[in-house]
Amino acid sequence: MSKSERTKQTIVAAALELFREHGYEATTMRMVAKHAGVSVGNAYYYFKSKDVLLQAFYREVHDAEVAAAEPALASAHSFRERLRAVLHSKLEVIEPYHRFSALMFRSAADPKSPLNPFHPDGRDVRRGGEALFARVVDEARPRVARDLAAELPGLLWTYSMSLVLFWIHDDSPERERSRAFVDRTTDLIATAVRVASNPLMRPLRKKALDLVRDLTPN
Repeated sequence: MSKSERTKQTIVAAALELFREHGYEATTMRMVAKHAGVSVGNAYYYFKSKDVLLQAFYREVHDAEVAAAEPALASAHSFRERLRAVLHSKLEVIEPYHRFSALMFRSAADPKSPLNPFHPDGRDVRRGGEALFARVVDEARPRVARDLAAELPGLLWTYSMSLVLFWIHDDSPERERSRAFVDRTTDLIATAVRVASNPLMRPLRKKALDLVRDLTPN
């Protein structure tokens, strides 16, 4: 790892500690720089704002989710198995950040906040998440209907955000309720996708997909 990458990781780690201790709004880039042991100018060189800094953290978590899901994607074949494996991998990766995520929820829930997963500033991370779900869909056997497969990754990413919200509020031992949420909802989704892929369902499927396209922001 280069010196530059190590410095960036140090800054991100320092910021996360301060966000947990003082909250996102109260933490300044000057505080982050001091805690990381770098100059303020150096901190701004790598991250022009604390919003950008947190987006970098989101990207790191996403990359870890992809890496954790890789073995399961290589061995699972059915849509249900692949979706379930990806979501359980996600829960494992984000578990260390449970308390932090709860503290960040107030800011992230604001539609105007750059921390909101649907905000334009989070587009790259969102597209990465959709690409992971596209692998779940495109490599599943039997195949999902082509028109449904085109829209499903975005819908699955949105569903995964509901899982994160459930997980944030989950205080059960070892997050048992969140794991049950994954198992039971993936069963329902897989059944719905199988039924919707039936050629006889094409007229209804078209209406439903048209509705999704009309309501999805550009």
